[in-house]
Amino acid sequence: MISKLAYVAEGAKLGENVTVEPFACISADVEIGDGSWIGPGAVVLDGARIGKNCKVHTSAVVAGLPQDLKFRGEYTTAVVGDGTTIRECATINRGTAAKGVTVVGRNTLVMAYVHVGHDCVVGDNCVLVNRVSLAGEVEVGDWAILGGHTAVHQFCRIGAHAMLSGGSLVSKDVPPFVKAAHDPLSFVGANFIGLRRRGFTPEKVTEIQDMFRILFQSGYGYSKACDIVESQMPQTPERDEVLAFIRSSKRGILKPYNPKKRNDDVE
Repeated sequence: MISKLAYVAEGAKLGENVTVEPFACISADVEIGDGSWIGPGAVVLDGARIGKNCKVHTSAVVAGLPQDLKFRGEYTTAVVGDGTTIRECATINRGTAAKGVTVVGRNTLVMAYVHVGHDCVVGDNCVLVNRVSLAGEVEVGDWAILGGHTAVHQFCRIGAHAMLSGGSLVSKDVPPFVKAAHDPLSFVGANFIGLRRRGFTPEKVTEIQDMFRILFQSGYGYSKACDIVESQMPQTPERDEVLAFIRSSKRGILKPYNPKKRNDDVE
């Protein structure tokens, strides 16, 4: 159903059973999948590619122009995966010449006032809590949860299944399975509650915790700690994922565990 009070430009491609509420605005170079809902006052601009069964709430903007002084009007897109919800006043900018596309994955919840900058890649099943801000070219792995008011510096990476406490200021990479908090942002443990909720066995969670004791609590530098983990712990997909993430970091890794700080304010 398309409201008579909505604006849908000629050329926009809307799937079956798409609802467009009053005062929504949809530009011509837009594709919206079956069953999606575009709320009142939502704005979907040229370059938006929205999947099936998505929800775009009031005053959200999808595929806004990049806030990058190097942008010269090149053709780029913003892709939103199936089943994703974009809440009120959230903004997702399209890409630039750097990558050409901004991506938000499937079944991800983008809460109110979140900003996803140009050329970001956000994985599947993520939660970006209210007022999270991702600068350009940030990467967020699947199942990551970013607490409210988290701000992520350009080019940073956040690994799969990581959890960041509210108000985090992220200027370094956060490896997979990590729980992080404090200022400056530091390792405070494995995200064991999240891992258990997602079906990781107790044995697998213990294995990850043992690996993190070497990486983040032993006092070794990350390079040496990675070598120790590789030589002393059995090869598993989780071990290899974490080691590859740390070794490929260009911005550096968040601070290791600091026993002087309390971590009981984090899940």
